[in-house]
Amino acid sequence: MTATAESEGVPDLAELQRRAARRAAERAGGRDRLRGHIVCDGLVRIFKSEGVEVVALQGLDLVIDRGELVAIVGASGSGKSTLLNILSGLDTPTAGIARVADYDLLTLSHRRRLSYRRKVVGFVWQQTGRNLLPYLTARENVELPMRLAGRAGGRRARRTRAGELLETVGVGHCADRRPGQLSGGEQQRCAIAVAVANDPEVLFADEPTGELDEATGAEVFAALRAINAELGVTVVVVTHDQAVATQVRRTVAIRDGRTSSEVRRTARIGADGSAELVSEEYAVLDRAGRMQLPAAFVDALSLRDRVRLTLEPDHVRVRPGERSDS
Repeated sequence: MTATAESEGVPDLAELQRRAARRAAERAGGRDRLRGHIVCDGLVRIFKSEGVEVVALQGLDLVIDRGELVAIVGASGSGKSTLLNILSGLDTPTAGIARVADYDLLTLSHRRRLSYRRKVVGFVWQQTGRNLLPYLTARENVELPMRLAGRAGGRRARRTRAGELLETVGVGHCADRRPGQLSGGEQQRCAIAVAVANDPEVLFADEPTGELDEATGAEVFAALRAINAELGVTVVVVTHDQAVATQVRRTVAIRDGRTSSEVRRTARIGADGSAELVSEEYAVLDRAGRMQLPAAFVDALSLRDRVRLTLEPDHVRVRPGERSDS
């Protein structure tokens, strides 16, 4: 699938990606830490209620590099919000590996988990009202996390940084307004500034455009791209919004508690010198050699129960298996 640079803004997307990678390298302090900023391996989360067990994550594998901006998509109940809650430190996994930076999320003590949530990650909720305190101005909301973390530099430094972050996400003009005086999109962009006030390594956003119209949602996502590019923050967005999912270099789909497929987008230069955005979809192969066939493929060939596999020189052929009437 291709699209022209003029219609899709490929040069801008490519440039943002390069800037994000450069900022991420600077944040890593020159060390070779650009791989595996977020790692999940065989991640399991089981919820128990009144004797009933619900398996939300069933051995999920995922690796996100430092400085990436990744969208995670999936149907309701697929496990994507559960994954986000685990990675942000709001929930604890049942088994497997979940690591962000140098933090093992299965073994965190209460004190270390608090430090992780305060300094390493930022979070933006879908509901705009959950992100901001209604009696503080936008600038005061951004300053508050810095005050709670005891950020050095004093009041003037906090005020300056708050103003810079609000400008970065495009709402510098809202600094002295309270949330009730802001539109939904302005509230979400202020919330992004709050989430990165303490310079976290990772920003998680759970359906940040879910309550917004298309145009306003685009403004919010532009703010996420700006934070990724300007600060080198790794950004992970859970979304149902296909318009959002197609604006990132990598979209990961979750189905039935496992990663099922990925779409990767690259900018290529055509023979005439014009840039185009090329999207390629891949099935995800886990460490046990398992993968999920796309539902459309399964339905088209009426695949059920068993399939036949044939190893060819450069590919594997999948065919319907013999069916029994018994």
